[in-house]
Amino acid sequence: MRLTILTGNSSLIMQPRRKKSTGRKNLINSLDRHLMIPEYLVSFSPDAVSAEEVDCIIIGIGVAGLRAAIEMKGMSVLIACKESTFDSSSYNAQGGIAVALSPLDSPEKHLRDTLAVGCGLNDPEAVKILVNEGIKRVEELISWGVRFDRENSSFHFTRESAHSVNRILHAQGDSTGREIIQVLLSKVKGIPGIKIKENLFLIDLVGSDGEIQGALFFDRKLNKLLYVAARKVLLASGGIGQLYQETTNPSAITGDLQSALIRKGGVLTDIEFYQFHPTTLYLAGAPRFLISESVRGEGGILVDRNGDPFMEQYHRLKDLAPRDIVSRAIVDYMKRTGAPNVFLDLKRIPASRIKQRFPQIYRFCLKYGLDITRDPIPVRPAAHYSMGGIRTDKE
Repeated sequence: MRLTILTGNSSLIMQPRRKKSTGRKNLINSLDRHLMIPEYLVSFSPDAVSAEEVDCIIIGIGVAGLRAAIEMKGMSVLIACKESTFDSSSYNAQGGIAVALSPLDSPEKHLRDTLAVGCGLNDPEAVKILVNEGIKRVEELISWGVRFDRENSSFHFTRESAHSVNRILHAQGDSTGREIIQVLLSKVKGIPGIKIKENLFLIDLVGSDGEIQGALFFDRKLNKLLYVAARKVLLASGGIGQLYQETTNPSAITGDLQSALIRKGGVLTDIEFYQFHPTTLYLAGAPRFLISESVRGEGGILVDRNGDPFMEQYHRLKDLAPRDIVSRAIVDYMKRTGAPNVFLDLKRIPASRIKQRFPQIYRFCLKYGLDITRDPIPVRPAAHYSMGGIRTDKE
């Protein structure tokens, strides 16, 4: 029995990662040796707690976990989620999926753009997998019933940061994740042998001799421990956004699985690469709600309190520079001016277009007294996406 690991963030397919970490000791192994990290948080006997046995546990109910479950036909599968079925980063994803399906695009262009924005840190082979297999996975979603937005009879592609062409497919305007998750959930629920359990808080991964043989959960609904034994364990729980003071991630994204894996001797890699989204709502009483990058792709402009654009001071691509550059620019501008935030001005986008393309953002802001068809949106960066995580291979 082997431990199988899937990436479980908000994107559909895996992110490219660095070729290697040079000149660094393995932090996890060092901590394990010197701090004596325990393998388990809780001591328990399987005979003394509620228990069940399945062929496979999938920890996480985002795109990665659900897509994996579809491959498990004929097996008994438990999909464990920490809160509700719809409490994942995948479900909350707004902007869309970057995929080279447009007649004006190609996998080669997507490859060049990704390598360029990665500043030489990408693994080229991983990027090739992303840009080529990503097309197959999106076509698969379409064949299963995902309804990406169209303009006339063709798919509508929008632009996001660092892309040289319009290649972002989106659904329901700004609810791409919701559309994909609903289709995947429907497909999973039609497969015999797969069950979904909500409110299972992962405490420990359980096993010995380098093998994972199950997991210990706290059932928050029944208020008791649950041990699940399994031949296979798939890890697809998402990132660690809630470790940061300000994040776009749902409240459940706290890194419990990563911690459990470290305690069992697993390795995290490239966790210093954490993406901060440049534009999250900064309004008294409101959560750090994501304002999709597609808003800038459709014509939104970052401005200061006087309504003056400032991104030309930082990069030739201005508002559509790579996310890390835009986030650093906003933070620098806030420090220089003493402002708590900047603003995203949508006045170049017709009001009817805003309501059509960004209905979720429009309705959310309106709840807090902000009409984005006429009012600039106060924004600032927040933790958004864990680029690193559990070490995997390309298989």
